[in-house]
Amino acid sequence: MVRKGVWIAVIIGIVAACGAGIRAHAAGDILAAGVTAPDFSLPSQEDASVSLSQYKGKWVVLYFYPKDMTTGCTIEAHNFQRDLPKFNALNAVVLGVSLDTVESHKTFCTKDSLTFKLLADPDHKVIDAYGVPISGMGPVKFANRDTFLISPAGKIVKVWTGVNPNTHSDDVLAAIAGLNGDQKVEPKPF
Repeated sequence: MVRKGVWIAVIIGIVAACGAGIRAHAAGDILAAGVTAPDFSLPSQEDASVSLSQYKGKWVVLYFYPKDMTTGCTIEAHNFQRDLPKFNALNAVVLGVSLDTVESHKTFCTKDSLTFKLLADPDHKVIDAYGVPISGMGPVKFANRDTFLISPAGKIVKVWTGVNPNTHSDDVLAAIAGLNGDQKVEPKPF
């Protein structure tokens, strides 16, 4: 009976973290617009190292999410995937980060036909560097659903916290389109 109660608590924690984004723990304050985005290197679903510095000269949508293959996270990833041609046209890349492993990301990308990079941060080095809160119950932990829009010059220009996975891709596209004129970045054809 105790095990059943523990599993119910874990499931409630997963649902809460993936849907509502409960804030529990953070290594520091979440980074704000105007600061230089910390560089990082994390493995992708292909187990290849991906660094922020690889994308200098491009807009970077660095989105943190709770858990692979959960409802809200799948909706958010599918919307980013659907809109990849629009991001490409705006000279932007999408990078997802969670506490999940390379293997989990590989399974998620294969199952859901995701082609953008999902980065594994099980030691939450990048999650902590950006000040993204971690939530969870017991040993099960999740990064909050927060996103940083990084300019081609490497500055954070917009931060979204506790985002709605249903509309987030559209919100980010609108922000880039609005800033693109200010930044004088020419969109690349795809």
